[in-house]
Amino acid sequence: MQQSKYLKWFAVAATIGMLLILIGGALVTKTESGMGCGRSWPGCNGQLIPDEITKEVLIEFSHRLVTGSVGFLILILTIWSWKTMGHIRETKFLAIMAMFFLILQALIGAAQVLWGQGDFILALHFGISLLSFASVLLLTLLIFEVDRKFDSDKLRIGSKLKWHTVGVAIYSYIVVYTGALVRHTDSGLICADWPMCRNGAFSLPSNIYEWIQMGHRTAAALIFIWIAFIAWHAFKEYKDQRVLYYGWITAFIIVTLQVISGMIVVLTQLNLYFALLHSLLIALLFGLICYMVLLLFRSKK
Repeated sequence: MQQSKYLKWFAVAATIGMLLILIGGALVTKTESGMGCGRSWPGCNGQLIPDEITKEVLIEFSHRLVTGSVGFLILILTIWSWKTMGHIRETKFLAIMAMFFLILQALIGAAQVLWGQGDFILALHFGISLLSFASVLLLTLLIFEVDRKFDSDKLRIGSKLKWHTVGVAIYSYIVVYTGALVRHTDSGLICADWPMCRNGAFSLPSNIYEWIQMGHRTAAALIFIWIAFIAWHAFKEYKDQRVLYYGWITAFIIVTLQVISGMIVVLTQLNLYFALLHSLLIALLFGLICYMVLLLFRSKK
């Protein structure tokens, strides 16, 4: 019992740590601090600990420290949960995925520092971190046995909800990628109006940056409509299954806040705090959708 208590607290710490990595990575990109430590990795400007601290150095070096520290947390969590909960079939898979994607995103970040990467490759960085976060989050939920609290082993999920859950999970990753592409191509302010690009009137994009910006807005609008439909379906058909009922209503609330924060980011000329909130909301939404996918494989046919 005592060991289980410590494992729960450790899992919570690892989950919060992964959120800090996601927000820290977004902060590095939005403040253009990626080269704060120059072309040195894992050191900073040729030193283990930089002696000259600028804003860019502080942001980039802090992000590296957090990533390294959380990496050790996740490694310990992986081994600990494997030994303690290895009999639960999802445990080993989630533990491996959490560690694998954390290492992969660190390597992509290192490659960017040492050699530079194209914008379309860099846009994968946030999405890969998101997969690691989702794996840690789901592993934490397993440790807390949320599924027993909501009786997920007794769930009856119809084929319609199953297909929509898997579909929106895959599509949400596409939306994440388009959003990351907006950041890495500096397309955030190419369209100063919202929801249209210029003067509130519809017109086709005239360059690649407008295509990226408006492509992301279109993708975000579609996922908003899709999740609204799923939430409506859950409201009608799954009131007796609380985890599905409240889960999809919560997802709709988060995606609504996500759209609003995205609008405010544009109208405030990329306000840093709203931009970071935008990244946090997509992390929470993606994690929740992944949990709904997990429930599909734990439910009865």
